[in-house]
Amino acid sequence: MIDATASETRIRLVEAAGKSIARGSKSFRFASQIFDLETRERSWLLYAWCRACDDITDGQTLGHDAQIPDDPDRRIAFIRDRTDAALAGKTTGLVPFDALGAVAAETGIPSDLPHDHLAGFARDAAGWSPRTGDDLLSYCYQVAGAVGVMMAHVMGVDPGDRDTLDRASDLGIAFQLANIARDIVDDARVGRSYIPADWIDAELDPLNPSHRPRLVDVAERLATLAEAYRRSSKVGAARLPFRSRWAVLSAAGIYGEVATRAVALGPRAWDRRISISKAEKFALVIEAFGEALLPAPKVSREGLWTRPADS
Repeated sequence: MIDATASETRIRLVEAAGKSIARGSKSFRFASQIFDLETRERSWLLYAWCRACDDITDGQTLGHDAQIPDDPDRRIAFIRDRTDAALAGKTTGLVPFDALGAVAAETGIPSDLPHDHLAGFARDAAGWSPRTGDDLLSYCYQVAGAVGVMMAHVMGVDPGDRDTLDRASDLGIAFQLANIARDIVDDARVGRSYIPADWIDAELDPLNPSHRPRLVDVAERLATLAEAYRRSSKVGAARLPFRSRWAVLSAAGIYGEVATRAVALGPRAWDRRISISKAEKFALVIEAFGEALLPAPKVSREGLWTRPADS
């Protein structure tokens, strides 16, 4: 009876997580369909927690209509409390946190990785902005690179395989840099900036249309940086089972297209939110299939930002 109940609970969590990802991240859901069933379900469980943490922190719904809440510290404390309970094997009664508890128990995700992820949300809640490029990259690791490392655990990467885990972090960092390039103006509307202070002069105003040409320079720099981390990530992807490799390369292609398009559109990049059509995603998935058949590329990580040794 206990096993049957546990199975029913997991089915319910997977169904709820699937609905969350279908509404909150069409790109990730599109790529996740390529995973084998077990990996796909686990990726959805992890996503549900990540999505909920982001939404609670920003007072938004499924990644949209962000606003700075009046009680950021209380929200972060709530997330940490429920996350710690879930990681301790306790039932929280909240789908996203119970989903995290399930996938962490199944895959052995170390507790420091969810805590690294929450540290990024705490920065957002505190109104943080980066001063240097390394500040930016450490933030990208927290909000996305740590998720990449957790996904590597979901896909069965040996916890002792430091290089492959670092490459998984690189892909998350690449995703976040692409998102930042796409969302410069939207972030500014809610009082946030992820552009390092030492990249720009103090007078640059993303909300001033006359400053758009200067934003293009920033977007190009972000896209170039994202591409370096994306190239590195493909070395790690080549070490995964074929379906996971194909899924990861598909996601890399889709998010890479976001950064490429932000640069290609120039000053018009922020007139409307950049999106990739289903047909375009399908073409990128087919391209990734061919790439997944090739030998691992030879790309060094030398010069790339690396997550702390205890992460």
